[in-house]
Amino acid sequence: MSVRRTRRALAAAVAAGLIGLAAVGCSSDGGADAGPAGKVAEAPPAHAGTLRVLPSAVRGTKIVVGAADAPHTVTVYADPRCPYCAKFEASGGTVLAERAARGELRIEYGIASFLDARTGGTASARAANALRAAAEEGPGKFAAFQAALFASQPADESKDAFTADHLLRIADRVDGLRGDAFDRAVRDGTHTAWVADAEKAFEDSGVGGTPSVLVDGKALDGGAGLYDADAFGRLLDGALGS
Repeated sequence: MSVRRTRRALAAAVAAGLIGLAAVGCSSDGGADAGPAGKVAEAPPAHAGTLRVLPSAVRGTKIVVGAADAPHTVTVYADPRCPYCAKFEASGGTVLAERAARGELRIEYGIASFLDARTGGTASARAANALRAAAEEGPGKFAAFQAALFASQPADESKDAFTADHLLRIADRVDGLRGDAFDRAVRDGTHTAWVADAEKAFEDSGVGGTPSVLVDGKALDGGAGLYDADAFGRLLDGALGS
């Protein structure tokens, strides 16, 4: 499928409220709306300790979290503005973080930004740029910032979402993340070229939507189980042969 056709298909899916492997629509009380634009949140305290120990590294167009020699690889494709991705981060994402902290697996994050094409804005790209910057700031910074970013996701898809100021306020919730290099990268869009490459890699992957999860290269068709921690844990065990 061509990139143009892929983008049309993805935009149509989002417009219908069907993004994700399960094609499950958001409801007003389904937990997908993360609050008004400008909301700043952080990872739940019980999860924060796990995130703090997770190393991250940039490998090509992906950000890898966890030990490089972990026996399994879970690939997650997500768009910072996708409400289903926020639901996944708060559920299945916590399971992955815990498993990565125990050395059972490493997580490869493919950061997409296709939702910008739907709205005409650049909010996903700005957030992806900030995530890329966080990956260079030491252990735990990317994982904690990603969790805080999704928890702070605006309820609407305004092109003004995730401004530099908003992203930096979110970063304030991550101990030690703010600094000259990180702040400059967020304000100047230092990693714009990487963001574009990561989006192209997403388009070329053929996964078709976000969140998409692959376990050792094989798609995990989890349906609604992607958004429930216990159910996702069982799905993951099955895929890993545990």
